Amino acid sequence: MTSESHSSSTVAPRADPYALPDVSGLVVGVLGGTGEQGRGLASRWAAAGQRVIIGSRDPVRATQAAEEIGNGCQGMSNHDCAEASDVVLVAVPWQGHAALLSDLVDVLAGKTVIDCVNPLGFDKQGAFPVPVPEGSAAQQAAALLPDSHVVAAFHHVSAVLLLDQNVAEVDADVLVLGDVRDATDRVQALAALVPGMRGIYAGRLRNAGQVEALTANLISTNRRYKAHAGLRITDV
Repeated sequence: MTSESHSSSTVAPRADPYALPDVSGLVVGVLGGTGEQGRGLASRWAAAGQRVIIGSRDPVRATQAAEEIGNGCQGMSNHDCAEASDVVLVAVPWQGHAALLSDLVDVLAGKTVIDCVNPLGFDKQGAFPVPVPEGSAAQQAAALLPDSHVVAAFHHVSAVLLLDQNVAEVDADVLVLGDVRDATDRVQALAALVPGMRGIYAGRLRNAGQVEALTANLISTNRRYKAHAGLRITDV
């Protein structure tokens, strides 16, 4: 074997899964940021020194929410928020998911889009997952935003704990799914900004459906035990 053929067959070293990028210079936008989940994550990121923009259909409500959060947080319309941000979290109700993203295709092109939407229904027996033609809310986002890097994450984090300033650390792992390594690493790094929280890579975007559906199980757990349960991954 020649030295040339030997070098061409050498396997490149695997990237350290624990090494995460510096995201301090990124602007993080939260679409639907006046809701509890979006507002909770926005408040934690802003408290960590991240520049955060709250987006809403109503810019006045977005500004009010941003003022309550403080730490330099700004409020804008969803469109302006998406345009001004480097990374965007989608935290809107499932019913408005497709319509919102369809209107933002151009301004979200080339950006990391984090989808934390859970397609759930509710009846007398509790929460249950609803079928999504694309397979999951995250896959629907990817289909609607072909030029964006969609990452599924933050489905199982309690909004109650995020919003409670007396909770110093949020005891939870965030399952992060996506098809672009740089994008999933970026989202893991954002999760790590919240004290007590870790972002754990959990596979390709095609597996997001089962992660979204698991939220229904956690809702049942929380109702039975009057808790704010999350997930922890062992041995990682």
